[in-house]
Amino acid sequence: MSNIAEPNRQAPSPHTEMGEAAWKHPSDHLLRGFVLDNRAALGTLGVFVVMMVAFTIANPTVFTTWFLYSSVLTTLPVALFVVVPLVFVVTSGEIDLSFPATMGFASWVFALVVQAGYDPFLGIVAALATGMLLGFLVGVLVVYGSLSSLIATLGMNFLLRGLIQIINEGKSTALPTLGQSWTYTIFSSQVYGIPVQILWALAFVVFAALLYNRHRFGAQVKVVGDNPDSAQQMGIDVKRVKVKVFVFVGIGAAIGGTFSTMINFTWWPTAGDGYLLPVLASVFVGGTPTWGGIGTVFGGAIGALTVAFIQTGVVAAGLSGFYVQFFNGLIIILSLLGHRWNQARYR
Repeated sequence: MSNIAEPNRQAPSPHTEMGEAAWKHPSDHLLRGFVLDNRAALGTLGVFVVMMVAFTIANPTVFTTWFLYSSVLTTLPVALFVVVPLVFVVTSGEIDLSFPATMGFASWVFALVVQAGYDPFLGIVAALATGMLLGFLVGVLVVYGSLSSLIATLGMNFLLRGLIQIINEGKSTALPTLGQSWTYTIFSSQVYGIPVQILWALAFVVFAALLYNRHRFGAQVKVVGDNPDSAQQMGIDVKRVKVKVFVFVGIGAAIGGTFSTMINFTWWPTAGDGYLLPVLASVFVGGTPTWGGIGTVFGGAIGALTVAFIQTGVVAAGLSGFYVQFFNGLIIILSLLGHRWNQARYR
């Protein structure tokens, strides 16, 4: 009979008694887990930092003065209010190209209310209602009409823009009394030299990030974008979720268009036209891929910041405006290549 005793498998390992730490997955470490969870946004932030360092070296006089940053922070919120909801749309596996016309249409409603002598706050409410309605119509057209979101939203953009031009015949609407209202003071003034609208935009970004990462709706958007059939089997109403993301874009576009009008004290029939390509570039530069299922709200916000500084930086560096499009394309392509390598494990 053997005298060798059976080992006690419940007894602590001698390595554990000696203080050897148990193996942990890399994501279990706080710092490493944070980097892994936010690598797309951090990659975009790295591109932005390198770009700003290059611009500062090229022209330190301009890039060390607050006036430049105050100017950018005044107009940046307009883009942020649209970039963030578009992250939801792209994550759901769709695209929305109608938001420029929604910006123009909703801000037109705002201008009409203010011009009629009503409180500008009522104009904001009316603009939000208009944006929600237009977003709902776009969502119904795409989802329940079973149309390609690329073609359908592009068609809606032309339709709404044409309607604006037909009714207004290319005429703008001046709002000289807007600056005297309490609504303007709250939403578009300055506090210690900082534009108030950037504070509202940051609050919107944080809210959207919590909605995207911590709320059931954000989880549903990701599942729907990753695999609609699986989402349907899990009990998720795929069509309703997709309509909701288009409504969210309508809300963001309405806020962005309204803020743009308050900045200029004038509504233009072309309001929102110049934001199509920069906003889309911000979403993809920020690290939200085109295939759906994943995305990053904070990355989209940093992408919008990057795109906003490209034109200013190129001109301030002493180059002519002809270089702006070149550097836009260069930074976009380099960012997308970096994200493709960084996120290759997903697809």
